[in-house]
Amino acid sequence: MSDLQIGLIVLGVLLILMVLGFNWWQDRRVRRKMQAHFPSNEHDPLLGAAGSDAGAAHGVPQAHVPRREPGLGTAGTAGGPASGFSPGAPHAANGPAPAATHTHGDGDDGEEADPASEVVIEVSFAEPVRGADLLSVTQSMRAAGRKPMRVFGQTDAQRHRARLRPDEHYVALQIAVLLANRTGPLTAIEWSQAWARAQDLGERFDAAIEGPDQQAVLERAARLDDTCAALDTQVGLTLLLGGAQPAAEVLAVARDLGFVHDGPRLAWMSDTGLARFTLTRADGAAFDAGMGGVERLNLLLDVPCSPPDERAFGRMVEVGRQLAQRLRAELVDDQGKPLADASVTVIDERLQVLFGQLEQAGLRAGSERALRVFA
Repeated sequence: MSDLQIGLIVLGVLLILMVLGFNWWQDRRVRRKMQAHFPSNEHDPLLGAAGSDAGAAHGVPQAHVPRREPGLGTAGTAGGPASGFSPGAPHAANGPAPAATHTHGDGDDGEEADPASEVVIEVSFAEPVRGADLLSVTQSMRAAGRKPMRVFGQTDAQRHRARLRPDEHYVALQIAVLLANRTGPLTAIEWSQAWARAQDLGERFDAAIEGPDQQAVLERAARLDDTCAALDTQVGLTLLLGGAQPAAEVLAVARDLGFVHDGPRLAWMSDTGLARFTLTRADGAAFDAGMGGVERLNLLLDVPCSPPDERAFGRMVEVGRQLAQRLRAELVDDQGKPLADASVTVIDERLQVLFGQLEQAGLRAGSERALRVFA
């Protein structure tokens, strides 16, 4: 090999290294600019101190609550939501209501990715991209498997957006993927699906993609799921109607007492617009589905998804007894026994402990974060 060939090879290698170095520098510059403009959250109990052990970072007291109350059984009997107090209840059920998008005075949207419950993939565009072009792709990015996804944008005018707008241009996106919910922690397959969608977005619009290592993501997801499972509690009661009653009549009585429609179920709402507890048919059908009769009803208090209340269980019992009186039904626990007033007081006291533990864990009952991870 001649000196000229060797020189050309060395020159080629140097040119490649220079191009790689320039691309790395440009990518770092764009990401620093994007990070400077995306909102950041305050200290959060679920995030813990920087650099600390992840398990200790949560600062979550384990729920030292018995799985069974005197006279009340654990959730999950075949008849529907059973009565009982079960801190380890399976992570299933009510989907969270979509969070409202607030706007700061500077024009930024207030809703942000939640670093305590979501993992973020960052997308940086080489040139600003029209929102209308992005919407055709991102509108289908609703979930990876059974984990919801949210897309946030940064405009070329440095505005944060929780909803992309067709008439704006965007220089960066954040794709937030939920780490855990009642279906379990984010899996490797779900994370791969989310990452593939981000890569597809990058290929379509010439963007750099950056996100955390998969193993770190899966470990975070498992820790969050463990925290939620230790605090997940649902308390239920059963109404035995003694015979099939017309669904329309049952629905009319429930509405008259104050229940409102919430999908196929009925909900007893708080002043803040959150469901305190819900009423469902034991057969799972909607109250307005057909003309079939109703023989059993289930009352359910989904503790992490309801607002804190000193009489959370007692309030549901009172309404349940009113329903029983109007429908000529019997209100019982999962063992088929009437409720004792002493048991009601004990359960309310234990729920107060649980509300406090949820607060300390950064999962305040009824909060937007709790509604996401306990869905």
